[in-house]
Formats: sequence, structure tokens, C-alpha cells
Amino acid sequence: MSSVPELTRQEAPQRPAPQPESPDALRMSLAAAMTLDFAPGSFYRNACLGCINLLLTYRSGCAARCAYCGLSGDKQKKKSNCKSFIRVTWPAFTLDAIIDGIIRRQSRVKRICISMLTNSRAPRDTENICRRLRAAVDIPVSLLISPTILNRENLRRFRDAGADKIGVAIDLATPELFDHYRGSGVGGPHTWARYWECLGESLEVFGRDMAGSHFMVGMGETEADMCRAMQRVRDMGGNTHLFSFYPEGGSPLAQRLPPPIDQYRRIQLARWLIDHDRAAEKNFTYNERGAVVDYGLPRAELEAVIATGEPFRTCGCTGRDGEVACNRPYANGRPGPGIRNYPFKPEAADIRHIRLQLGLPA
Repeated sequence: MSSVPELTRQEAPQRPAPQPESPDALRMSLAAAMTLDFAPGSFYRNACLGCINLLLTYRSGCAARCAYCGLSGDKQKKKSNCKSFIRVTWPAFTLDAIIDGIIRRQSRVKRICISMLTNSRAPRDTENICRRLRAAVDIPVSLLISPTILNRENLRRFRDAGADKIGVAIDLATPELFDHYRGSGVGGPHTWARYWECLGESLEVFGRDMAGSHFMVGMGETEADMCRAMQRVRDMGGNTHLFSFYPEGGSPLAQRLPPPIDQYRRIQLARWLIDHDRAAEKNFTYNERGAVVDYGLPRAELEAVIATGEPFRTCGCTGRDGEVACNRPYANGRPGPGIRNYPFKPEAADIRHIRLQLGLPA
């Protein structure tokens, strides 16, 4: 007879409760959870987040296989309970709890952003969640969408549900890089043509300056490549939200280094000039490596722009006050002297540091 006692009914191991899914639950960035007092913590230099960043969540995960993303289908198959995205935890909460938290902390919240996954359920759930949020609070809602699973009618439905801005994360500056990291190169479903087509559709449905694209510096593009991509977005009527590549643990690019800081600063300056219609890429001059050496502006005018510090702040969706609400504190770099996107207005010491990073006298 075995000496191992049988488990009683009460002692029998219980199956874990199923992971909550959208539309009843969403994941929330750690910074947003801190803003709503759902998580403890403080922001370096008091860089409070003004946007509640939400992410759809499904047990089946995301069908995309983007090489730099912690949520890619490839990683989901290895570790389906992964909770990391953009290097931090994204805890899950019920939509009811999120709405209650936003109501209680309304004075802190200027915008809400819902990010889709590439999942067949996402279009319907995104619409329903947006409608519930807009019915509960009078705070603008942005959507970061997945063009691969959407059509123009979905965009109209999102608008009618109350969304006012659309983000399309093209991310890569050339079709070759896009295909390599997001398309056939990784066995993924996304295509360069569809992403640009969807950006155009979004601008038609939502209007000029109400849709734009995300781009990520440091994926093998030249500065000329990135400037041309940003100018293309602006010529369509959109704007660019700029990121510096930062490795995501567990992704295929976990060991890749971020781009040099001088490269990123030059692209930040180019983005601000293009998006504010202060300069056009056709007037830029590049060296033999494709790096920007001149923006086609008088030196005094360029110096005045740099002195404001504005080009080096996080670029994201604004609140009703016209100020950036989605300032994503330290989403693509660690807090400290190496800040890549300033989530607050740079101070005089910061601007001196930026000038040195650009190779200019402090």
C-alpha cells in the first residue's frame, strides 16, 4: 500500500481562475496605475502621466510577431502569462474598476488611450470599451489601432463610439525594415502597404491632425530614411510620435542596443520642425552616412527652437488644453541623466545637456 495519503476533496488542487479578458478587463501601464493610485510609486522629477494607457488582453494573445515587442506571438507561445510590455508590468484590472478609478482621479487625467492587439476580437471590443468610457467620463479617448484586422467601417464605428484620435504604429522607416521585423521576415501578418493605407483612411475619417503614426529610431534606418517617413506622414495631414528603440526583455531583439543619443536628438529636432511646419525634409542636407547636417533654416532660428527644449519632449496625443497628455514617463529609457523623451519641459540644465549631446557648445 502506498504511504502517500490520498487528498481529500478539500485538499485537492484547484484549477487557477481563468485570466480575465477584454472587454471586461484590460491591462494598464504601471505609470497609469500609479496615476490612479492602483499601484504605489513616484515619478522621477514629478513627471506625472496625464494619460491612462490601456491595453486589450486575451488568453489567446496577439497574432503579430513583431521582433522587438514583448507581446509578440512568438513570445506568447513560450510564456503565455507574460505581463511585461515596454519593459514594465501592465497589471490587469476590470473595466468597471478602471472607470471608477478615473472618476475618482479625474483631475489628474487628460486623456485615455486604448491599444489594440492583433486579435480577431479586438475591433468589436475596442468599440465597446471606448463607448463605455466615453459614457462614463468626459475625457477624450485615443485608439492605437492594428490596421491588419481593420477596415474603413471599423474606423467610422470607432469615431461614432467617441474616439477622437487614432495612432498607427508603423514603427519602421522603410518597407524593407518593416517587412524584416514585422512582416515576412518574422512570419508576421503585417504589411507596410496596409499600415500606410490605414493611416490615410484614419485621416479621412477623423480629420487632419487627428491621426498620426509612431516611429522608432534605431532599427537600422538612416536619419534620411526617418526624416522622409515623417515628412510623408505630415504631407498626408498627420503627425509623428517618436520613440527611441529600447530593448524589451524576452523579445528577439533583447540584446540590441538603443541608437546613439546624438542620432536620436537630431531626429527629434527634425520631427518637431516637420510637424510644426517650420521646415521641410526636401530642404534638409545629409552627409554620406545619411545623417542630418543642416535643416535648411537660418542658424539663429534653429538655435531659438533648440533653446525652448520643446523638440525633445515626449510627443503624444494632447488633452483638451493642447498640452501633451500621453507623456509616457521613461517608456524608452531609464530615469536619470540619459532621458531620451523628456516627459516635462526641459530646464536650463537639461537644455545645456541636450546641446552637448547634439555636439553644440553648451
